[in-house]
Amino acid sequence: MGSGFDPARLETVTYDVADHIATVTLNRPEAMNSFNQTMCKEFTAIWNQVKSDDDVHVVVLRAAGDRAFCTGVDVKEGVPQESNIWSQTDPGERLSPKTNHVWKPVVCAVHGMAAGGAFYWINESDIVICSDDATFFDPHVSYGLTAALEPIGLARRIPLGETLRIALLGLDERLSPERALQIGLVSEVVPRAELWKRAAELAAIIASKPPVAIQGTVRAVWESLDSTRSQALRTAYSYPQLGNPIGQSQVSRSSVNRRDWTLR
Repeated sequence: MGSGFDPARLETVTYDVADHIATVTLNRPEAMNSFNQTMCKEFTAIWNQVKSDDDVHVVVLRAAGDRAFCTGVDVKEGVPQESNIWSQTDPGERLSPKTNHVWKPVVCAVHGMAAGGAFYWINESDIVICSDDATFFDPHVSYGLTAALEPIGLARRIPLGETLRIALLGLDERLSPERALQIGLVSEVVPRAELWKRAAELAAIIASKPPVAIQGTVRAVWESLDSTRSQALRTAYSYPQLGNPIGQSQVSRSSVNRRDWTLR
């Protein structure tokens, strides 16, 4: 473990590493895994640890309990802000992997309710799967709050019209697993009992591949979202050079079993 990081001291999340996979579990089921100030601080430490620990190749993000993946901010506790509005920051700056420059892929396993601030994680995960009991919604406007950060991130994953429908209908519409699959919010729906196993299977496949190539791929794709298509393509050539500075492949292509090159 990195200096100063002790998983045993985490209060709202559990963190385990095995076989190059860091499994991060939201662990406030009594509060439907809503995030508070403590969870925000702990995720800052977790993302720093993930970045610095080269033994970690991929992250599985999941949640404890039966009812929810996450229902956003804990409305009872809230997340305290600086009194000076120019010093205030959004919780997503501490919770979101890509905002924290984590280029190790994140496999997100969603079950139950995923609402509001849950999209901080969903929007910035690389692979999102869900169980057949999952439901997605953003309640902001129903409570008289502007929905901004969550739908802006979501609009980079799914069509704009679908994003606006979720944002504007608030509590009056819940996105089903089937609809989430149709619009590309998730890539796979599995029975609830198989969710964690399937997420671990996907992570194991990724973890078995050369980590430099994997991390370079994640970074190249995500950073391209901040550019026009032409700019992104011009920049893209630099990523393979950075990832393989000696100009050689990390594995022999002849050793790859081509029969395994199938898409699920």
